[in-house]
Amino acid sequence: MPQTDKQICIPPELPELLKQFTKAAIRSQPQDLIQWAADYFGAMSRGEIPPMRERSERVTLSNWAELTPELLKILHSRVAGRLIIHADELSQMWKVLSLPADLFNSVMNVGRFTEEIEWLKFLALACSSLGVTIAKTLKIVCEVLSSDHDGGPPRIPFSTFQFLYTYIAEVDGEISASHVSRMLNYIEQEVIGPDGLIKVNDFTQNPRVRLE
Repeated sequence: MPQTDKQICIPPELPELLKQFTKAAIRSQPQDLIQWAADYFGAMSRGEIPPMRERSERVTLSNWAELTPELLKILHSRVAGRLIIHADELSQMWKVLSLPADLFNSVMNVGRFTEEIEWLKFLALACSSLGVTIAKTLKIVCEVLSSDHDGGPPRIPFSTFQFLYTYIAEVDGEISASHVSRMLNYIEQEVIGPDGLIKVNDFTQNPRVRLE
């Protein structure tokens, strides 16, 4: 095969384009991600508005269970505290709960997961399919991860919240790293108590906490 010294030039706008594509894919949750991606970039190349569907417009299949925070909590309990889980094992857990296969594949693609999956990142993206906003997504994640059984508000370690918020904002692509840092610093210094836990109300009902 002939060798070539020709260098590949990466357009400077590519990172932003991929961020917008990722965000659109999370919001639309297409059944056929490959075909949807082809339609998306085809529309972009023609100067048209890319295909987007709101959650209410998504097609649901009667033979699949609808994803809910309760089912995600069951899934989380079966992961049993592991930080990393193999894709085949997680796929089987997903199937046992009769959750939509297309949603699993979409989360896998959007998160660029391979054989070894970071469970918290997968969970965050799965929750994002239920949450309209980042705050709503984080509320759902807190409800899933919280182990409180005394009827109080869901709460999780601030370090976990910090990891999840940073990751979700990074995937979203429209929230600056400086804004994320300011919000996290404010929450850590002014909101978090000595127990190191953050409650849902701490970021959903505090007017000074604006996650987006």
